[in-house]
Amino acid sequence: QVHLEESGGGLVQAGDSLRLSCVASGRAFTRLALVWFRQAPGKERQFVAGIHRRPDYTEYAASVKGRFTASRDNGKNTVYLQMNSLTPEDTAVYYCAAKDTILTAPILTAVSDYSSWGQGTQVTVSA
Repeated sequence: QVHLEESGGGLVQAGDSLRLSCVASGRAFTRLALVWFRQAPGKERQFVAGIHRRPDYTEYAASVKGRFTASRDNGKNTVYLQMNSLTPEDTAVYYCAAKDTILTAPILTAVSDYSSWGQGTQVTVSA
């Protein structure tokens, strides 16, 4: 089991930027694919972005592509989500999830694919 802890959420205005962090422990970090999901009030949790154990392999939801960037620092056991040009539609609780993965596996984007989750961090974007 992987322990994950997110940080970096907050209240910002539309057009602002925010960087989320997620520190992982309990499993070899370099073997992990790490992803970000978000859940807005009354909505289902949805995939936002992911980064493979191969750091050149990333995936993004269409709604955030070009605005959000996932990155990882293996030396700090940390994955980041840089969020630029935020809009009120980005308001949600953001969750980090992790999965031990082989090099040839794709980045999985379903909630059911992950059993290791952080507690979430709230991002609120005002108009």
